Amino acid sequence: MAFRTVWNYCVPLTIITVACLVRSAEIQEGKGLADHHYTLKARCQAVQAENVTVLEGGTAQISCRLQNYDGSIVVIQNPRRQTLFFNGTRALKDDRFQMVLFTPRLVRITLTNVSVSDEGGYFCQLYTDATHHQVATLSVVVLPETPMVEVKQDAVEGGEVELTCVSARSKPAATLRWFRNGREIQGEVSQEDNGKTFSVSRTIRIPVERKDNGAALSCEASHPSLGGQKRVRHYRLDVNFAPTVRIVPPPGILREGDSLSLTCSITGNPLPRNIQWSKINDSLPERAEISGPTLQISRLSQSHNGTYLCQAQNNYGRAADHYTLLVYDNVSVTTTVLPIPTTTRTVTSHPTTPTLLASRFIQEPRDPGAVVETHSAVPYAVIGGVLALLVFTVICVLIVTIWCSVRQKGSYLTHEASGLDEHGEVQEAFLNGNDASQGKKEYLL
Repeated sequence: MAFRTVWNYCVPLTIITVACLVRSAEIQEGKGLADHHYTLKARCQAVQAENVTVLEGGTAQISCRLQNYDGSIVVIQNPRRQTLFFNGTRALKDDRFQMVLFTPRLVRITLTNVSVSDEGGYFCQLYTDATHHQVATLSVVVLPETPMVEVKQDAVEGGEVELTCVSARSKPAATLRWFRNGREIQGEVSQEDNGKTFSVSRTIRIPVERKDNGAALSCEASHPSLGGQKRVRHYRLDVNFAPTVRIVPPPGILREGDSLSLTCSITGNPLPRNIQWSKINDSLPERAEISGPTLQISRLSQSHNGTYLCQAQNNYGRAADHYTLLVYDNVSVTTTVLPIPTTTRTVTSHPTTPTLLASRFIQEPRDPGAVVETHSAVPYAVIGGVLALLVFTVICVLIVTIWCSVRQKGSYLTHEASGLDEHGEVQEAFLNGNDASQGKKEYLL
């Protein structure tokens, strides 16, 4: 910047000074007009202008520096060569231009609310015998606004979304970058020249799922005149997807006379507005009341048993869930205590049997399953005991029968053996010649 200032100020001034010296030498040698007074003056007038850079909407100061000014006419003109000031007097009716300083060394004007249309060269002219002028170039910087995000079409689950970050106006052109979770997303960059400003855009394409709904992205615009600052536009993905439906069941067991409240929990984007409740193969009960996603039925009865359906739909699909209602009877359990024989053994061994049996029947179970189990426990136990006794009895009878049969068979074999022995003795006596009668008599005895 310092070198540029020196170049813009010193170099033209040096050229003008050299030109003045040459002109004076020519006059002194008599090559010029004889009546010119340059031979009497050792000084030469000059003018120098300074370039200016300002932000759009700001205030610019345009200065004309004079050298050896002797009261000649000083004129300042705009880029269209319209005279703004003539020797400090306003010549153009534009209140944005103000003369703030007019001295033999410096003439300065200000221009407020600068726009890009004010850009160009402003002329500082010094009218002497030879007209001198210098041009002060005014440059206007346009900072980018916070970029905008354009969506080509709605994002749908399982598809791809195209997002374009746009900086509509800047000078020089801004730089755009996309970020998601701190990571840069590369994209296509395009730039358009709008005359004195530039339009820049960066387009990205990313696949989307249901989980991406609400994901945060950001587009940052950087510019040399912003320093380290950035203009950021935040954006959240809006992913459309079909609804999901879930019926929240009531807690516990429902009995006649109770009230039923079913809530249909729905997700989806967009969220379905119309929720339909119905009963499969039947119409809803007369006492059914629907309030948004909630179905309520008062004073339940077994006629309300059945399957209830909740349905929801949006532009991207339909979903449903069902709930099967089962209403139980309010059964009052009665207790019957059978008389127990008052034998000494029974009284002594089981004095609390009736009380325990009654307590098992009197205690009301929490659910119908428990009721069935409690009522059926005693009959099954009695039947099991009887069956066990019968089996034991049959086994005992079989054992006794088998034992008796074995004993009888052994006795028969013993007698049979004894008879054979006696027969042998008789035969032996006969063979020995003994008297048959004696032998027979002895046999009989």
